[in-house]
Formats: sequence, C-alpha cells, structure tokens
Amino acid sequence: MPAIIVTATAESTSPLVSLRDARFAYGEREVLRGIDLSVHRGQVVAIMGGSGCGKTTLLRLIGGQLRASGGVVEVEGRDLAGLSGKDLYALRRRMGMLFQFGALFTDMSVFDNVAFPLREHTVLPAGMIHDLVLMKLQAVGLRGAAKLSPGELSGGMARRVALARAVALDPMLILYDEPFAGLDPISLGIIGQLIRKLNDALGASSVMVTHDVHESLSIVDYIYFVSDGRVVAQGTPDEIRASSDPFVHQFVNAEADGPVPFHYPAAPIDSLLGGEGA
Repeated sequence: MPAIIVTATAESTSPLVSLRDARFAYGEREVLRGIDLSVHRGQVVAIMGGSGCGKTTLLRLIGGQLRASGGVVEVEGRDLAGLSGKDLYALRRRMGMLFQFGALFTDMSVFDNVAFPLREHTVLPAGMIHDLVLMKLQAVGLRGAAKLSPGELSGGMARRVALARAVALDPMLILYDEPFAGLDPISLGIIGQLIRKLNDALGASSVMVTHDVHESLSIVDYIYFVSDGRVVAQGTPDEIRASSDPFVHQFVNAEADGPVPFHYPAAPIDSLLGGEGA
C-alpha cells in the first residue's frame, strides 16, 4: 500500500487564537501591556500568574467580552475588533465557557442547565436535545444526576455539570476561568482529566486561567506566565519544570519571596523604629 502523505494547510498550521501586542486598560489603569500569545488547534494552554495580574481580563479579550485597547486579538483568523456585534455573537456561539465556581442556574435542574445553550442557540427538536444532554452528562459521569438541582450537588459534581454545559454545543474553543478553584484533590484530578479528554474528543482548543501548577503541568501543552500585565515566561510543561527563570521558579515552588516580593514597598525599618509613624 502506498504511503499517505498529508500536506499541512494554512488553516491547520495557523493558530486558532493569536494575540499580538494586545493591550487593555480600565480607564487610565493599564492592565495588559503588549501581550503576545497563540493557541493552536487541539492544544490545551494554561495562563498562570499571581492574583490581579490580568489573567481573567486576558481570557475575556479572547472570548470577546472585552475589546482590546490596542494591538490585535484574532480568533480563527478574524480580528475581534473589526467584527460587528452580530458576527461576534456568531463567533462566540462556537466557544464554550466554564466560569469560576461553575455559575449554574440555581433554579434549573442539572438537565435544564446543560440543555440551556442548546435551547438558546439551536432549533433542534426536543427529543434530540434530550439525547444530547444525556450524552454530555454521561461524558462527565453524571447522567444519573440529571433530575437533581444544583443545590443537591457537591462542589465537584457542580463543576462537572458546568463543564457539560460548556461543551454542549461542541465548541471549537473552550475557555476556563479558574476551573480548579475550591475543589478537593479527587474532584480537582477528575476535572483536570475531563478538560484534557473532552478537548481531545471534540478536536477543540482550550485556554485555562489557573493557579494550580501541579494539575496544569500534567494536562496542558503550553503555559504562559503573566506578571504585571505582561508575559514574563512561557514554555511546555517540561521546559517549565526545568526552567531557571526566577519568576517561574518562585511560582512553581510557591516561594514567599522572589521577583514577586513578600514585603510591600516601605522605608527601611531601622529608620522607623523608635519613631511615631509607620
């Protein structure tokens, strides 16, 4: 049998998400400064950094909830800044979002939570929606919980329901805002493996904002570290583990002091001892 030669196309080699010199400010307060970042098809990419460094803002730029103050933010080769509201809405239909702590609708059943995007964005018949919802719940191990309310779920189960809802429309891009926050070790491991498996099964790409270094290194393809609104380090999990970069070393090893200082800037303490002010 002759060998099959696959020729890469521009679509398959170009990144699904591309940020070039992206900037964002809330009024006069600049939050992101010249971000360069790319996510290729099939990848799971983590964005890490300290609290308040701009990670969630960056996720919102990619998802189109915010528009960059400068630079370029592209998804599937389309500059989000140039899209009309209608075109942006259509593009966002092809994205899934897992919000921090799940954000389930508390007055809906598990089934109706997962069915919500299907009912909102499609004209599928009720029978087909029923079957699709059960398939998504089966994928996260919760088909038997379809009739429960969110209040009857553990934190880990609620996060899995939110994940089933995020992938209900088989998105090309899935965005995760702190998917591991508040989870016990077992639930954390389950969510991590589901993120990887669902991404691969759907042929999607995933961007994950997280503080959890250990779990992320086991499931992602690439990591960006953000500090003070800039990308300060990046690499594959193996490159991050072997990195001698001071910021990466401090973050991965949870060290109290380093490039991110323990002490808030202050005058030398010797100059204050015995005085009246701080």
